[in-house]
Amino acid sequence: MLGGCTIAIQPPTSQPPAAENKASDKPVALAEAALSPTKQVKSPPVISLKEPVHGIYVSGYAAGSTKAMMRLRELARKTEINAMVIDIKDDYGLLTYASNIKLANKLGTDNRPIIAEPRKLINELHKDGIYVIGRQVVFKDALLAGKVPDWAIHEKSGKVWRDAKRKAWINPYRTEVWKYNVAIAREAASLGFDEIQFDYVRFPANSARTEAKLDYRQKEGSKSEAIRRFLQLASRQLHKEGVKVSADVFGLVTSSPDDMGIGQSWRAVASEVDSISPMVYPSHYSQGMYGIAKPDLSPYEVIHKAMTDASARNRYLLQEGIKPATIRPWLQSFTASWLHPHMEYGEREVREQIRAAHQAGVEEYLLWSPRCVYPLSSQSALSRS
Repeated sequence: MLGGCTIAIQPPTSQPPAAENKASDKPVALAEAALSPTKQVKSPPVISLKEPVHGIYVSGYAAGSTKAMMRLRELARKTEINAMVIDIKDDYGLLTYASNIKLANKLGTDNRPIIAEPRKLINELHKDGIYVIGRQVVFKDALLAGKVPDWAIHEKSGKVWRDAKRKAWINPYRTEVWKYNVAIAREAASLGFDEIQFDYVRFPANSARTEAKLDYRQKEGSKSEAIRRFLQLASRQLHKEGVKVSADVFGLVTSSPDDMGIGQSWRAVASEVDSISPMVYPSHYSQGMYGIAKPDLSPYEVIHKAMTDASARNRYLLQEGIKPATIRPWLQSFTASWLHPHMEYGEREVREQIRAAHQAGVEEYLLWSPRCVYPLSSQSALSRS
């Protein structure tokens, strides 16, 4: 996914405390602690939509801002928006709320809670009829990798591997990490989230040359099998709480014949979660993809092709007796100004994507904006009845 929303409240410019580099000498004990909250809190009732989900992304900073939330709630009242996807764990590894999970407390991953009263916020959104989804980044977690290096991806030389931005990633084969993330998801469910959406539920996208240097150590099965097993574990635990589960995947997963080297195959993900959200931003497709010269300039064509392929994947699963996840794509609500040429994405371009998905048989969608700005007007809104 792209970065968090830019609003009046800006994220701190400093990096997390230097303590992130201190390795734990008892990773197994920490894993057990992850499953033990300091106190038990009964989950409040969740809401269930009778209509397709039409949602928007809300960063932790926006969710923690009264001004931003007033603006976004008003948007929902005036348009067809009926769901919000709110950060609960970001792509550095920080929780957006104060946690009761012992491991989070021990590692300090919750020491910067930017949503002061998540339960109150969710209750207010529920009163508005808003379905509330918690977005949780899983394996792109530099903070956890720094705190517990044993859980990070390593090079064969023994040192912790880092991506092009010098960020360490968590090893998706480590079941201790699965338990830690499931504990966070269950806690979020206890706060009132109706659904947990897992993002970066994948291996890093590396070249073959880089992959040859890596040592996943406790490797068991293929990459896609590791991702499938994590999602299976999470879904089973969260379904017991009455909470649904979704997962974000690369846009090309709708069309790729394999797992793209990141462990995301349509079958592995769509067979384990309630909803699957391919990130089909036209700006993120290379020139010529799907036979489209400049995808960013052709939002309808890109979305229609991707959703047609996704729908076909689900039909294949149904033919095999597998109930597939509901398709709920992330659509582009931002302008890719780094592209030349590029298109300004306003309401027309957003609704062209929605129309394309609808005509491919996909009724649900989520809108992504790194500024949390969504150019929808009540005059053009679809019926919420």
